[in-house]
Amino acid sequence: MSAYQNQDILWIREGSINNSAGNLALHIAGAVHHFIGAVLGSNGFVRDRDKEFSATSTTTGEIVLQLNNAKNVVQEVLHRTNDEDLFKEFPAKIMENTMRTDYFLVHLVSHVNYHLGQINYHRRILTNDLNDD
Repeated sequence: MSAYQNQDILWIREGSINNSAGNLALHIAGAVHHFIGAVLGSNGFVRDRDKEFSATSTTTGEIVLQLNNAKNVVQEVLHRTNDEDLFKEFPAKIMENTMRTDYFLVHLVSHVNYHLGQINYHRRILTNDLNDD
């Protein structure tokens, strides 16, 4: 989020840009908290996915806090996950499909990276920073 010199740009949706960087960051944090914390770690987190995409004024500090908390949840849950757990079925269906936990973790990392790429292009387009990163 610190790559955005003007924090107001975080919330811009323009033209074919359907999701703001702020919303994508909240979505990443929410997905990690939900799938790793609540589903895999049974920590009781309750997700508000609609708010992830409708929020328009969450502070940068709050976004960073949520992302850092999500990182901590990953570390906590995966630290107590053993190799045997990775080969078990993930406790939730994903798009009506079941999959092993190790496969789901790769899926989640890919999903997060997709959104990180969207955030990068969002920033580059709106700040006219079209140099290769």
